[in-house]
Amino acid sequence: MLAEIITIGDEILIGQIVDTNSTYLCKVLNDVGIEVHQITSVHDERTHILTALEQAANRVSLVLITGGLGPTKDDITKSCFLEFFQDDYIVHEPTRKHVQHLFETYIQKAPSDQNLNQAMVPSKAVVLHNAYGTAPGLWMQKDQTIFVAMPGVPFEMKYLMREEVLPRLIQHFDRPFIYHKTLMTYGLGESSIADRIDQWAERLPSWIKLAYLPSFGKVRIRLSAAHKQEELLHQTIDKLMDELHEMLADIAVGFEGQTSMVAQIADQLVQKGLSLGTVESCTGGNIAQQITELAGASAYFKGAIIPYDTGLKTSLLGVNAEQIQKYSTVSPEIAEALALGGQKKLGADYVVATTGIAGPTKGDGQGEVGRVCIAIAGPQGVMNEEFIFGKARERIIQKAVDKALELLLKEISKN
Repeated sequence: MLAEIITIGDEILIGQIVDTNSTYLCKVLNDVGIEVHQITSVHDERTHILTALEQAANRVSLVLITGGLGPTKDDITKSCFLEFFQDDYIVHEPTRKHVQHLFETYIQKAPSDQNLNQAMVPSKAVVLHNAYGTAPGLWMQKDQTIFVAMPGVPFEMKYLMREEVLPRLIQHFDRPFIYHKTLMTYGLGESSIADRIDQWAERLPSWIKLAYLPSFGKVRIRLSAAHKQEELLHQTIDKLMDELHEMLADIAVGFEGQTSMVAQIADQLVQKGLSLGTVESCTGGNIAQQITELAGASAYFKGAIIPYDTGLKTSLLGVNAEQIQKYSTVSPEIAEALALGGQKKLGADYVVATTGIAGPTKGDGQGEVGRVCIAIAGPQGVMNEEFIFGKARERIIQKAVDKALELLLKEISKN
């Protein structure tokens, strides 16, 4: 079955906020076998909202609406529902008591008439209790399509989905099982991977979808399918993914949701009793950020040094000034010197160092914008590699981070 998400609010369409609600809704709907067919964002404007509701009713069996349920004049979702369903308001007494309780308990004053108007709901609606806010959710049906309106505040919307909406959807709709499995790869482009697995891809059953998801030096390869038989669905995709993993063993780093490159680095370091540090001239601490986002990183991560200034490279890390003058700050030789200096300064078994020209200007480096040198110092010595990562600053930095982690995992795995 198909669903559509409609997000209501000028703040989305002018770029003031990022629509994270749709991401969450897509995931939880997919988990219960409901495929999102379309996501639509509309202004806080009556005609726009009514048109979106009408069009969605002709496309899908389920429409989820977020936003526009607040107490102020720009919140018009409820009144549009009233018009769309040709309904009238009634006072929902449990909601009125809930609003009064929230104000008296947490704000310690009586709610205004505007706040109490949250209890005015369409008479045909099933009212969904919102324990975390004053705006209840609304469940309504027109012909064969279910419409659910929820507040746009993420933690309120998530509560309603988890406690009120999903249980009703599971009971109301006959749904297939949906299964996605994604292999993560690093170091080879999308078209090159496609060439390598072309014959395997040609043999895929027609009911299984193959997708390539490239980004910044890595490619995720996803298989997706829906089927009435859950066991057959999982067995088929798991078997195909095992074949794919074997074919791409040299660039595969695991399955999404099961492991990540940073998690594999952490596992290796913990198992071997080794420590790690970073020296990041061009990546500005982004490698360290990814490492420390993983819980328990203090067991193996010593710290990070970010020597943007050339003087710090010499005074803090002991890089020879004559060497910098000879090779420039962006060179394999200086990358190695930074890694070795960081190894000594941080007392870490492994140190990954980056130096590069992220742009838009060259700074004190030599070479073109996009040039990045990465070095890794370890118990067996130091290695380096040099790359050209294009012209866009953000892409250069992200590619450098991904490549540094890829090289680091390979080096640790050798030990």
